[in-house]
Amino acid sequence: MRDKWAEISENLKKMLKSGLFKVWIAPLHATVHEGGLHLVAPNAYVAGRLESMMLASLREAAAPVLGLEPEQVDVRIEAAGQSADVEIVEEKQSSMQKRPAAKADASASAPSAVASFMAPARVPRQASLPLASVAVYRDMQNWRYSFADFVVGPTNNMAVAAAQDVSRSSGCVRTLFVNSTSGLGKTHLAQAVGRAISEEGTNARVGYLTAEEFASRFVTALRAQDIEGFKARFRELDVLLMEDVHFFQGKEKMQDMALAVVKSLQAKGGRAIFTSSFSPRELQKVDSQLVSHFCSGILTDMGRPTKDMRCDILGRKARTFQVLLPDSVCDLLASRLTGDVRQMESCLNSLIFKARLLNCGLNVDLAMEVLSQYADVACGPDFSTILRLVCESYGLNERQLASRSRRKECVVGRNTAFYLARKHTEMTLEEIGEKFNRRHSTVIKGITSLERELSRESTEGRRIARAVSLIERNAGLAERPM
Repeated sequence: MRDKWAEISENLKKMLKSGLFKVWIAPLHATVHEGGLHLVAPNAYVAGRLESMMLASLREAAAPVLGLEPEQVDVRIEAAGQSADVEIVEEKQSSMQKRPAAKADASASAPSAVASFMAPARVPRQASLPLASVAVYRDMQNWRYSFADFVVGPTNNMAVAAAQDVSRSSGCVRTLFVNSTSGLGKTHLAQAVGRAISEEGTNARVGYLTAEEFASRFVTALRAQDIEGFKARFRELDVLLMEDVHFFQGKEKMQDMALAVVKSLQAKGGRAIFTSSFSPRELQKVDSQLVSHFCSGILTDMGRPTKDMRCDILGRKARTFQVLLPDSVCDLLASRLTGDVRQMESCLNSLIFKARLLNCGLNVDLAMEVLSQYADVACGPDFSTILRLVCESYGLNERQLASRSRRKECVVGRNTAFYLARKHTEMTLEEIGEKFNRRHSTVIKGITSLERELSRESTEGRRIARAVSLIERNAGLAERPM
């Protein structure tokens, strides 16, 4: 019958999101019989949630395995210890019925009866989510990038040198804060540090996660009443690599916990790298103590790669595909693609794929065809063009975008304009805010909100992504993440 439960579990994995399966299905103990399932949940809360949320899914997953129709599958769900409690109650009731009536003069038993009556009742504890503790640190095999494949140049050499120093146990840099726009190598650098530390062989425990993942784990720990366990898992770390710390803006409780973790790590001499799309002075609604700890070591930024760096990046990428990239094609791509590294890699991937599809070598004519889908950032649109295209896309006018309206379309349209202006122009956050009579903190909040929505596979996130893509295409820009 265990084999049948394994089959049912596989069906549920296909039907449910991995997070739902891990939280609600994985902790169950199951007994499969001819007519259905008997499931034992960790506690009454989980049992109740399963009955209210997943009864139909359980029946649907079990039906083909048991050879029944879904409505014929009998699913019984109970909390661990529930059946045992029932047996104990029944046993007590039967013993009470068999016990003879007490004699009137049995006064010796009175004190014990009074004592049992006066004893405080056992208060049941609140049920918690069935989540197992997950280690924060990574193994050596999990690192995707390394310093060996990172192209160093005048726009990022300080950040790379500081990161390499952090990766050495004998280094003098213990804390590093790196900021840049998206696609310039922050993730590459952080993972390169993790790999280098793992390969050093010092058995240092390295934690790598985004600020949003940190917040998600914190919320899970709150629900599971396991805050001490959450803190303990981070106290085990020797090195913390945390990305996108601007996510903490306006989240006070998250900031308090992050501050406690960072202070604990730094107090014992641990190492830390923090990355963000914004510099520390641009972060708003973040505790000053937390910002101070972020910046307690080396603070540096990374700029867009120079043309020589872009040629080097393209050459290395081509070699990974075992493709010969002619100098003329490389020079053309490096001259036209002056944006982020992801844009260059995307264009080169498209070029190589098209060449293989046509069974021909890489040449300038083919490169020009592919480049028509991309754009030279230097020839990008000005702010007025972006504003016009945003208005057309969302059916708004400039007055509505600059208004104080909180209508959904106005807010999303305004945030899209913030995002695209930051991404495709050289305007500062203050200058963007002035165009809408907003403070630069509002611009940061709007960009962060839009980025979070774009990263989600929700209906709204996909709608915004299509709108952004259309605006960029109409502006003659490549479709690339910020």
